[in-house]
Amino acid sequence: MVTGAVRVLRAAVLPLALIGLTALAGVVLGRVYAGGLLTWLVVGAAAGSVLVSVAARRLPSWLVAPVSVAAMAGWTLWSLRMAATRAELPGGLLEVTTDAARNGIPRLLTAMIPVEPTPDTVLVPVVAAWLAGLTGAEVALRTGRVLLGYLPAAGLYAAALYVVGPNAEPALRSTVAFVAVAALGLATPTRTAAGGGDPTTELTPRVRAAVRLRLATSAALGVAVVVGLVALLGPVVAEQVDGRPVDPRRYVEPPQVQTLDENPLIRISGWALHPEQKLLDVSTQRPDAPPADAPPEADPAADATRSVRIRLAVLSDYDGVTWRVGATYRNAGRILPAATAARDSTVQTVRQQISVAELSGRLLPAVATPREVSGARVAYDPASGTLIRPEGLTPGLRYTVTSAEERPDSNLLASANVPAGDEVARVLRVADGVPDPMRRLATQLAEENGAPFARALAIEQFLAEHYRVVADAPSGHAYPNLGFFLFGPRNGGGQEGTSEQFAAAFAVLGRLSGLPTRVVVGFRTSGQGPVLAGDAYAWPEVLFDGLGWVPFDPLPRPNDEPRAVEEDFRPTPEDPPPSEAPAPTAEPSASPEPADAADAPPGSDGVSTPVLVAGGSGGLLLVVGALLLTLLAMRRSLTRSRLVRGDPGQRIAGAWREVTDALRLAGRPVGDDLAATEIAGHARQTLADARAGTTGHDTTVDLDAVAPIGGAAAADAFSPAVDELAALLNQVGFAPGAATPDQAARAAEVATAYVATLRSARPWWRRLLWSVHPTPLRRARRSPR
Repeated sequence: MVTGAVRVLRAAVLPLALIGLTALAGVVLGRVYAGGLLTWLVVGAAAGSVLVSVAARRLPSWLVAPVSVAAMAGWTLWSLRMAATRAELPGGLLEVTTDAARNGIPRLLTAMIPVEPTPDTVLVPVVAAWLAGLTGAEVALRTGRVLLGYLPAAGLYAAALYVVGPNAEPALRSTVAFVAVAALGLATPTRTAAGGGDPTTELTPRVRAAVRLRLATSAALGVAVVVGLVALLGPVVAEQVDGRPVDPRRYVEPPQVQTLDENPLIRISGWALHPEQKLLDVSTQRPDAPPADAPPEADPAADATRSVRIRLAVLSDYDGVTWRVGATYRNAGRILPAATAARDSTVQTVRQQISVAELSGRLLPAVATPREVSGARVAYDPASGTLIRPEGLTPGLRYTVTSAEERPDSNLLASANVPAGDEVARVLRVADGVPDPMRRLATQLAEENGAPFARALAIEQFLAEHYRVVADAPSGHAYPNLGFFLFGPRNGGGQEGTSEQFAAAFAVLGRLSGLPTRVVVGFRTSGQGPVLAGDAYAWPEVLFDGLGWVPFDPLPRPNDEPRAVEEDFRPTPEDPPPSEAPAPTAEPSASPEPADAADAPPGSDGVSTPVLVAGGSGGLLLVVGALLLTLLAMRRSLTRSRLVRGDPGQRIAGAWREVTDALRLAGRPVGDDLAATEIAGHARQTLADARAGTTGHDTTVDLDAVAPIGGAAAADAFSPAVDELAALLNQVGFAPGAATPDQAARAAEVATAYVATLRSARPWWRRLLWSVHPTPLRRARRSPR
């Protein structure tokens, strides 16, 4: 009986060793996971795979794999269900399993540390552990090749170390345990000879001596190989002990925002033109706020509770042309990494339930700074505290987000300083090409105000007192746009804009004054009910030591009449335009007054009335004709300069402006917030409507209302060319300098053909006015580009 127990114990050592080696890979990988669920699931997979092989050892080898795979499927589905339940993910088991199988590996390598155990982050480790245990058990137990059976577990352990990389402390204890378990499995014999003695006793002395010599030689050779490998590889391994491992995440691209979301600042003007468009539904709760019947002074943030800022994006990078998000988003679970609050700020918990209506893109709105999200799979950027939904927003999406809203101590702002150095170089960078008037304005505001907060407040007040908010201002925040906004003539479209220009101008003037600034795009609402497009706006923020990012509001107050910029600041250009040349001081000499017609002698010659009427009519016709000829010449000159002059990129952009001007002349203008592909679709539909005789309504296309176009046959025949022009424009925008002269010529050909086709479909009297209509000239003059 004792002998039988010893045999059972010896037989159990190797399976237990295989389970331990495979499970240690889960222990190593579990160090970058939140909680211990992943470790226990991997341990269960290791134990299940080896025990199935032990239980089926009497079955044929070809039958063990199907049985084990069936058991693996059951354990995997149970693991995914448990992970989905704990993560509170919506959807059924089939939907969750399909999504995890499709996105398991990329999400595992792009997930934020610590990784939350969700179906897509536990599927790969569980399946890999089961397959490693199955392969190792079959090789070690069925064939007796123990070292070869250790290879799957060793490979899984090495893969776990590689995935963890530098994101956890060195796994010294786990590695020592791995070596000890492997040695224990090798040291315990699993088979004995039938007689329990020397298996060579029944051989003849000569054969027995030869066998023993071969065994001794093999053993000596093996020892020599091992010693040589240790001598050669020992120093290399020792040098890597203190080295920093490579992070595999550097080779995997994390979820990215769409082009539309990379610069959501340009959407402000489009939303301002359609203020009644419903984007979200919001319900806000503040568990830390005082009760509703508390006196106002009991809540220092009483004003803030009546207005909630919901952030959509944070833009920190500016190249003189475009503000960009520039964030690195990592897949995250429900619990987001906790950021350290500013030293001198208070934190209030804000919980919101948000339902998406017509908001598009991937950016997920939330109050700063989100700490927990449920109801939607998200990716998170810790640097900006913003979220995206990699799959994109869809109408009806509902999620709950809990945020830690920081409120700085306003009493400390006046004496607060701003940080400097490499850590904030990104939000202090000023791109080349700043207009001199803008630089002089920043210098003037900085010289009059020494403290950082005083400088920021001066910029805020200057913008609020001198400029006007208008909903139909064109989008744009490049240096020329901001220069026109700040110093352009008031009667020519200057000194007015949307919150896009106010926030961008504040941020640039702040950086020129030494303030670390950024631009935030979001919504300002009461926190309850629908969020409309008119609630969207942009605001600047300034970073202060100990207080964090502090928002400012440079928009003018309601009913305040702006003061002329020239009253407080007048740019002094080096060469003033002729309109500003000083008037002559000498008074013009007075000409002699003509004699009164009534005093003329009776016989004097006079001009008859018919002659006067004819002369006046002829002169008027000449003036009108000259005006029409001038407009015609100016229009043709504009078209020629767009299609012929400049580099290929400028000519492609000019061809695109010819198409958009044609749409405007046809009564179908496009909004400034549309992408090139969407405008191409609108152009196809306009041509189809014109051929069908349905054109005639002035409508501006809305970003969220554009649908796939399916026009008439004539328009469909022309659609590839319009799409080709849109592709060339996108190439110019995303790869400046890559356009060729042949592509520019092709763009001019497409634009000319489209304009001619659209014009030919108009009534005859509209075709006559097409070439002399002044709208393209006005838009070209107002555009600061």
